[in-house]
Amino acid sequence: MLQIDMWKRILIVLTCAAGLWLAMPNAFYGPVEMHNDAVEMIERNVSDAELASKKLTRADLEAQRALWPDWLPSRLVNLGLDLRGGAHLLAEVKLEDVYASRIKATWPEVRDALRAITPVRRQQSPEDELRVRLNDPEKMTEALEIVRTLARPVQSLTGAINNDIEVSGSDGIITVTLSEAEKTATDERTMQQSLEIIRRRIDEVGTREPTIQRQGAERILIQVPGVGSASELKDIIGTTAQLTFNPVVSRGADPNANPGIGNEVVPSIDEPGAFYIIESAPVVTGEELVDAQPAFDQNGQPAVNFRFNTTGARKFGDYTAQNIGAPFAIVLDDEVISAPTIQSHIPGGSGIITGNFSVEESTNLAVLLRAGALPAELTFVEERTIGPELGQDSIDAGKVATVVAFVAVLFFMFASYGLFGIFANIALIINVGMIFGLLSLIGATLTLPGIAGIVLTVGMAVDANVLIFERIREELKTAKGPARAIELGYEKALSAILDANITTFITAVILFAMGSGPVRGFAITLGLGILTSVFTAIFVTRLMVVIWFERKRPKTIEV
Repeated sequence: MLQIDMWKRILIVLTCAAGLWLAMPNAFYGPVEMHNDAVEMIERNVSDAELASKKLTRADLEAQRALWPDWLPSRLVNLGLDLRGGAHLLAEVKLEDVYASRIKATWPEVRDALRAITPVRRQQSPEDELRVRLNDPEKMTEALEIVRTLARPVQSLTGAINNDIEVSGSDGIITVTLSEAEKTATDERTMQQSLEIIRRRIDEVGTREPTIQRQGAERILIQVPGVGSASELKDIIGTTAQLTFNPVVSRGADPNANPGIGNEVVPSIDEPGAFYIIESAPVVTGEELVDAQPAFDQNGQPAVNFRFNTTGARKFGDYTAQNIGAPFAIVLDDEVISAPTIQSHIPGGSGIITGNFSVEESTNLAVLLRAGALPAELTFVEERTIGPELGQDSIDAGKVATVVAFVAVLFFMFASYGLFGIFANIALIINVGMIFGLLSLIGATLTLPGIAGIVLTVGMAVDANVLIFERIREELKTAKGPARAIELGYEKALSAILDANITTFITAVILFAMGSGPVRGFAITLGLGILTSVFTAIFVTRLMVVIWFERKRPKTIEV
C-alpha cells in the first residue's frame, strides 16, 4: 500500500524547513554580514579608539545590528579568497634560528655547572653548537659527566627516550650539540608555536575564516580574505604578541573599576566575566621565557612546566621568595590566561603552573605561553594580492554556471516526466537550499571549486529521481495499478541509488582526507550535496507523490 506514516511526514517537512531556515541568511548576505560584524564588536566591547580607526560610532554599530533581526539565524557561508579577494602568503620558518637560541640558553647552565671544578671560556663555534674550553684539561672526564647531567629526556616519534643534547670532548674543549630527537621535537614545537601566533595575530584584527596551515616541514600557508594587500597582512603577522608575568592586586567582575596609579584592569580568558587588577610593571616578560611544556604535578594532575633564561630566572626567583601565598598573573595580549598562587620559592628559573586543567587545556596553555613572540624569523617566499574584481568575476562566473545547469536540469526533468518532473524540480530547489543551510551551519568556506561541487551536485541530484521514475514506467507495464507501480518503483530503485551515491560519497571523503585547500572545499560541497540529494529523492519527492496520489486517486498515471 502506498503510504507514509504521519510522524515520518512531519519529520521530512521539519528537516526541509530547518535546512531552508538555516540557508535563508545567505539570500541577504550584505545586511547579515554587517549585522554579524556589529554584534561581534559590541560583544567585544570595542574601544572608541578602535571604532574611530574603522570610522564608526556607537550609533553606527546599533544601526548595523538592526539590519537583521537577532531572532533569525545569522550564520553565513563564508566566501573564500578567490571569491572575496584578499592576500596570499607562503612563509618559511627559519628553524635554524631556534637551534641557535637553544644553544645560547645552554651556555649559562654549562658555565655555572662547571664553575665548581674549573673555570671555562666559550669558544668560537657554529650557531647550533656550543664549544667550551676548560682551563684545566685534566678535569675533562669529570666535566663531561657534569655536563651530561644537564641533559633532559626527549621522547622521539618512535617512542624511544633520548637526551636533548649530545656532549663530547677532546683537547680540553667540550662540545655540546642538540640531538636529532631534540631537533625533531624543536621543529614540531616551533611550527606549532608559529601557527598559533600567526592565528592569534590574524584573528585579533577580525578577519573572516583565514586559512592558516602547515605545508611541508618548514612552511606555512596563509590566506586571508578581505585583507587589502599582502603587505598589510605581513604587517599584521609581524606584530609580536606581548607576554608578561605581573603581580595581582585583586580579582573582581567590574571592568570599570579604578585600578589605581601604576595598575591596570585586564580580563580573564578562561573565566568569562572575571577581571584582574594587576601591576602594570611586569616581574618578567615573555622574552625571558625559554620553554613551556605540558606535564603532570605530584598528584598526577595536568600542569605546565616553564623555564626562564638566566636573567628571568633571577628576577622570578627573587619575586617568588618574597611573595609566597600571593597570586601572580600570566598575561598574554592584555588578557590573563592563568593566575596561579605562588606556593614556594622558585629558584633556578623553572616552575610549574597547576590548576583545574584537562590534558588538552594544559597543552593549549603551554602553547600560549610559548606564543609570546615568533620563535624564528619568517621569510615570505610567495605573496599575492587578489583583488575584489577577480573575486567578483569568479562569483559572476559561478552564478552563470549554476543558473545554466539549474535551468537545463529543470527543463529536462519537466520535459521528460511531466508532473513527476515538477515534483523532482521542487525537491531539487529544496536540495540546493539544504546544501547552503548545512554549509552555513558548519561555518564552511565557499571557494570556486566549492561552487563547482554545487554545480556537479545539481546535475547528480536528479539521477536518483530518474532511476525511480524509469523504474515506475517499467512497473506500470506489469503491475496491477498505479499505486503498486509507484511503490515498487521506489523499492526496486533504492539499491541502485544507494550504490551509486555511496561510491561517490567515498570519493568525496577521500578527497577531503587527502586533499587540502580548494580540493577539500570541493569535497565538502560534493559530500553534503550527495547526502541532501539522496534525502530529497527518496523522501521528499516520494512524500509529494504520495500526497498528490491520495488527493487525486488517478486510475492511470503518466511518467
